[in-house]
Amino acid sequence: MKEKAIHIGRNIKKIREFRGYRQDFLASELGISQQTMSDLEAREKVNEEQLEKIAQILNTTPEYIKNFDEDKVITNNYYNQEGSFPNNQGSYLQSFNRECTLNPIDELLKLVNENKELYERLLKAEKEKNELLEKLLKK
Repeated sequence: MKEKAIHIGRNIKKIREFRGYRQDFLASELGISQQTMSDLEAREKVNEEQLEKIAQILNTTPEYIKNFDEDKVITNNYYNQEGSFPNNQGSYLQSFNRECTLNPIDELLKLVNENKELYERLLKAEKEKNELLEKLLKK
C-alpha cells in the first residue's frame, strides 16, 4: 500500500478551516499578504521557521501540522466539541478563543444615536436657515 504524500500547505489550510480562521487573518498574523498566504497553502513543503509561526498562531505544533490527517479528524472525531485538536501525544491543545467582542445590540444603539444626533444637527441648521430667511424678508 502506497503511503500518502504529506502536503504541508494543504494541512495548514485544513487546520485553519477547522479552526474557523480566514486566510486573510492568518496572513495578517504572519505579516504577509493574503496572496502570499494562498501561495504558501499551495506548497507541498514549508520552511521550518514559517511552520513554527503558523503552528503557534493555530495553537498547535509543527509536528501536528506535518502529520495532520483529515480522514482521522473526521472519522475518529479528533475534533471535539470545545474546538480542541490533539497533538501527537494524544493530549489536546486548546484553540484560541477568538469570540466576537462585538455586541450587535450595542452597535445598533450606537448607530441609532448617531442618526439621532445627525438629525438634530440637520434640524438645527434648517431652523437657522429659516431664521435667516425671515430676517431677510423683513428688511
